[in-house]
Amino acid sequence: MKRELKKDNMIINDKILSSAGAEIKEYSQGEFIFHEGASPLYYYQIIKGKVKLNNSNEDGKEFIQNILSEGQSIGDSLLFLERSYPMDAIALTECTVLRLCKNNFFSMLRLYPHLYLNVCKAMSGSLYYQYIMMQKNSSLHPAERLMGIMVYLKSFQKEKEPFSFKIPFTRQQLANLTGICVETAIRTIKFMERENIVKIKNRKIFF
Repeated sequence: MKRELKKDNMIINDKILSSAGAEIKEYSQGEFIFHEGASPLYYYQIIKGKVKLNNSNEDGKEFIQNILSEGQSIGDSLLFLERSYPMDAIALTECTVLRLCKNNFFSMLRLYPHLYLNVCKAMSGSLYYQYIMMQKNSSLHPAERLMGIMVYLKSFQKEKEPFSFKIPFTRQQLANLTGICVETAIRTIKFMERENIVKIKNRKIFF
């Protein structure tokens, strides 16, 4: 029986990817999709689940560069650079991913030139996120770092009322995304709640 794939918010239509030779890959929670230092050999596009891009320092402290979800691609800019991956990609949840080999990916772009715009928009979005996070994470104030990612995430939804957006990350993930320890993240979020910046409902953060 042919599997039906979700098409909303896809960078590249799944039917086009499949016709170009993409295969469906299933990843368990915690499984590596690729490792830091590996050569980019595939285009990856998430069908279901969440994937984190991360690094760890010598002490084992994790820094999450980004958390990606349905419809987003994983590390596609490296396909154009001929450079190794500077980060790991790990499934945060059970994931279904479309994987297309590099040569077929570029053949597909030559066959469907309009897809270059989709890919460029996606990479531009990733760069914009990196610029925002670099700016906010340079602050010495944890609240400003956390506010930075919350404002960025909420900017993509139509509803702008206070506390209308549920932050999709855990406190540990917020800490790893902003380069602070989880204890600092917890204390800062409690401070932000007292200042009426966020609300906490059933341990979920609303901004």
